[in-house]
Amino acid sequence: MFYIIGPRGSGKTTIGKQLAEYKGYQFVDTDKLILERAGKSIAEIVEQHGWDYFRQLESDVLQSIKQDNVIVSTGGGIILAEENQRVMRDNGTVVYLNANPNVLVQRLAAEPQADQRPSLTGKSLLAEIEEVMQQREPIYRATAHHVIDATQPVEVIVQQLKDLI
Repeated sequence: MFYIIGPRGSGKTTIGKQLAEYKGYQFVDTDKLILERAGKSIAEIVEQHGWDYFRQLESDVLQSIKQDNVIVSTGGGIILAEENQRVMRDNGTVVYLNANPNVLVQRLAAEPQADQRPSLTGKSLLAEIEEVMQQREPIYRATAHHVIDATQPVEVIVQQLKDLI
């Protein structure tokens, strides 16, 4: 199993899909699984039940993925639960797609998905990403077996990951 972690806009889904296609593996996006199981968008889940409830759904989905030969793209905050960090590290290879906040803001502004993820802080996108990354960066690094520079072209990143598998 191969887990891809990182913040919103780091390319987890794009890279994961291409890598899965190349390897002939199944691709699983934990956010999509949550949407399918809950029958609601993440924004609706958080609005109706709160972040703690969403984080529990995220953990349940992560632990439900049991098959081998799968590439798992995770939600940006999945690493906040120590249990999730352990599950990923113990069951596969964890890759952190790292990018600076300015790059992430440019990508998110280019492809806005407002219904996908509500604001965590209510601040501007750049201020929010900077704050979230300050908190999560050490956790991403501690969880990952490999750190990849996500500002490189997609083809370069996919080739680096092909070499890891």
